[in-house]
Amino acid sequence: MDGTSATLVELLTSAQSVLVLNVLLNIAILANVLRIVLTWYPQAPVTKLPYNLVYSPTEPLLGQIRKVIPPFAGIDMAPVVAVGFFSLVRELLLGQQGLLILWQS
Repeated sequence: MDGTSATLVELLTSAQSVLVLNVLLNIAILANVLRIVLTWYPQAPVTKLPYNLVYSPTEPLLGQIRKVIPPFAGIDMAPVVAVGFFSLVRELLLGQQGLLILWQS
């Protein structure tokens, strides 16, 4: 490994970086779970507080997912797919056998 690659690996595997990434992924999962709950109330005013705190950050990704998996029979699966995606990324990087965790050892 050259110096730049080694420095990048050291930065990504530092305890602080792992902690920050874990917090960010958990926030993303929580926001999408709240978005699932928000889909149960289609008349909710998503442009007003507190709904827009969940709606605005999640909508760009969910809009892209809806292009691939459109709502079927009135059921929007995009937030469920997003929760699954963020959970998979968290597990692959930060789980017991996650890449960043193994690189720390």
